Amino acid sequence: MSFVAMIYCQGSWCLLLLLLLFTIWEAGSGQLHYSVPEEAKHGTFVGRIAQDLGLELAELVPRLFRVASKDRGDLLEVNLQNGILFVNSRIDREALCGRSAECSIHLEVIVDRPLQVFHVEVEVRDINDNPPVFPTTQKNFFVSETRALDSRFSLEGASDADIGTNALLTYKLSPNEYFSLEVPTTDEQVKPLELVLKKPLDRERSSELHLVVKATDGAKPELTGTLELHITVLDVNDNAPVFDRAIYRAKLVENARNGTLVIRLNASDLDEGPNSQILYSFATDVSPKTEATFHIDSVSGEIKVSGKIDFEETNLWKIQAEAVDKGSPPMFGHCTILVEVLDVNDNAPELIITSLSLPVREDAQPNTVIALISVSDPDSGVNGQVTCSLTPTVPFKIVSTFKNYYSLVLDSSLDRERAPTYHLVVTARDGGSPSLWATASVSVEVADVNDNAPTFAQPEYTVFVKENNPPGAHIFTVSAMDADAQENALVSYSLVERRVGERLLSSYVSVHAESGKVFALQPLDHEELELLQFQVSARDAGVPALGSNVTLQVFVLDENDNAPTLLPHGAVRAGGSVSELVSRSVGSGHVVAKVRAVDADSGYNAWLSYELQSAAGGMRSPFRVGLYTGEISTTRPLDEADAPRQTLLVLVKDHGEPALTATATLLVSLVESGQAPKSFSQTSGRASVPETSLVDVNVYLIIAICAVSSLLVLTLLLYTALRCSAMPTEGTCGPGKPVLVCSSAVGTWSYSQQRRQRVCSGEGPPKTDLMAFSPSLPPNLDRDERERQESESNHPGQVSF
Repeated sequence: MSFVAMIYCQGSWCLLLLLLLFTIWEAGSGQLHYSVPEEAKHGTFVGRIAQDLGLELAELVPRLFRVASKDRGDLLEVNLQNGILFVNSRIDREALCGRSAECSIHLEVIVDRPLQVFHVEVEVRDINDNPPVFPTTQKNFFVSETRALDSRFSLEGASDADIGTNALLTYKLSPNEYFSLEVPTTDEQVKPLELVLKKPLDRERSSELHLVVKATDGAKPELTGTLELHITVLDVNDNAPVFDRAIYRAKLVENARNGTLVIRLNASDLDEGPNSQILYSFATDVSPKTEATFHIDSVSGEIKVSGKIDFEETNLWKIQAEAVDKGSPPMFGHCTILVEVLDVNDNAPELIITSLSLPVREDAQPNTVIALISVSDPDSGVNGQVTCSLTPTVPFKIVSTFKNYYSLVLDSSLDRERAPTYHLVVTARDGGSPSLWATASVSVEVADVNDNAPTFAQPEYTVFVKENNPPGAHIFTVSAMDADAQENALVSYSLVERRVGERLLSSYVSVHAESGKVFALQPLDHEELELLQFQVSARDAGVPALGSNVTLQVFVLDENDNAPTLLPHGAVRAGGSVSELVSRSVGSGHVVAKVRAVDADSGYNAWLSYELQSAAGGMRSPFRVGLYTGEISTTRPLDEADAPRQTLLVLVKDHGEPALTATATLLVSLVESGQAPKSFSQTSGRASVPETSLVDVNVYLIIAICAVSSLLVLTLLLYTALRCSAMPTEGTCGPGKPVLVCSSAVGTWSYSQQRRQRVCSGEGPPKTDLMAFSPSLPPNLDRDERERQESESNHPGQVSF
């Protein structure tokens, strides 16, 4: 859509172009086009860029709406309040694009959240703001009066910095009777203007002529430029030098060295003598830049390079040269030299990386735009064709977006734990031979996402703790590692709460949230709880948080904190003395009574032995006690010399450190034969004494491995449940079963009746997945064999059942 305003100015029409807007969306390219006249005032409306890009005005500032233009300064600006693109400073099309037919300002419109890039092309329309200009305001000619009609005198035409009709020039010569002006046609624009002699000159009539050449452009209103011609009429030398060609053409490679021959001029003069001797020179109105770049030999007519030849600065040189003879007055001939400069790949590409979206989250989706890349090469043809590549092999790629614009995008998924940073090198290479390139380094940091849960070194730990520990004792430290970073790797610990029997786990242990240290909140009792199994949870501080658990098996090791306890069974009653009647007629080895005791501890601490204290006065007692059976029997036949009343003191001692003891007192009365009860006779004593029948032995083997002085110590805990008719049978966590005690230090075995230890690991029944074996014992093992095995059990390295 175009808007043209007409303003009437004091009786005359003045055409003022106030506003020109043209918007085109090219299918497939996504480029926005506007048009604005050069020299537009500050604030001139260009286009509703936000509306045309489909952006809401309210989101321009939050999304960091910005406009970038390479090497264009701040010619255009956007009002973020209304989204209008306007002229910010003076736009000079000629300074911006020179004589190029097309002149545009390329803008990059960038918004973030998400990152979007739009390409806007603003065409700068030419206005007639430059008048035609001749190379010089005055030119002098010396013309012989004998000069032939139709003689031609070369004039350098005017130039107009504008383009199109604004630069379409027409020429007009001031009225005179001698000369006319010949203007080359469009196809002969390379030819100069020519002043043509139409009437013979007469020096005596008119020795000087003053003419004016007027150049007018094709704009409305038109602008003009003038050239004053001062013609001096000479006499005599009536033949001017003539070049063999009116136009010389040459090709020159840019960066040619000084002294390189461009072309050799050749002119001839029909006169003789000094009037035919020719000197070559550049025309008096050539530019200083031409004189600095080229040198002409006045005698040979050779034109050589004397300065820098740069294709990017000037790709075609148009040089006016003249030949003058030595006549008096001298006569001149003119020619034009067109030097075409051939491009050489002498400019490396320029590479600019902007708008980096860093750091990049490791969960970013493929095709996420990371950075914008623009490249340029001032060379022409394939020398200016640039391609971009990316090294090393990384999960990124370069995508072409528009002409020499690229985007660095994510090509595949990222993993910060594998590669937290990528160091990329973007290479821009042109198509020249050899090609030139430029590189730019980009460091892409990967932002962490909480995608790794804390992990423990092993899924389960075994801990050994002695019972009766002080409250708050540190028993173990758990540690989990998290591969993430910062708060995503900040691990805290907690108990996985559950019930242990009738109590909560948190009443037994606690864990420090930061250090992972596990503390026993109260003294542990091996007799109450042998195994405490629970889980500790480790969770990170990410959102959402991730976690994992580790299992701790805490074995409570026994200490000797329970003294032996006498059982209220058999002939001896707990807590007092018992009297027994023994016939004097009994022989050696007769069982009188049996002391039974248990110890609530386990292992060595529950391994009981029995000793008979010496009688008063040092007299040798006719009785003995089995070291590990507790059976009291005669050592010899009784006789009349034995005291009728004897007091036996039996010491029951465990094998703890220090050992704990208990005592039992037995009052033995010796009676004559027939008065004593038969329950203790040698033949029937075994049946009359309530004795535990060894039905089977269940040996439970628990193997625990712990590190002591960097060595592995194999700890064997042997639990034996002996079912007997004299003792109550309870559950696996209750008291009442004997225990087989093994000492790996002395290699001996013994039996003692004691309370069965509890093995509890949280809720649910005790463990039953333990190895077991049941040795079979002969039911009729006689007393002598038992005493022999009992004796052998006193020697280390022997086992007796």
